[in-house]
Amino acid sequence: MALPDIKDIKALSDDDLQAEVLALKKELFQLRLKRSTRQPFKPHEFKHTKHRLAQLLTIERERQLAEAKVDNSNSSDSSSTTESTAEEA
Repeated sequence: MALPDIKDIKALSDDDLQAEVLALKKELFQLRLKRSTRQPFKPHEFKHTKHRLAQLLTIERERQLAEAKVDNSNSSDSSSTTESTAEEA
């Protein structure tokens, strides 16, 4: 199995992204549980799961920053308008 592709993640909605993050955290827990109880597991699944989780969290953070940037630019536009009207008065 190849490492997951980031293109697939970018297509997910925010809710799907959150659900996928939760599912991967549960999967990591299950893998750790198997390892600690000496049950058979595939060690490479740790790498794949952690990599996928990191991709999801990165995309989530990028979306948060993009949203904050849009909100910040909207508020600075309105504040500059307020400043110009205050100077005119």
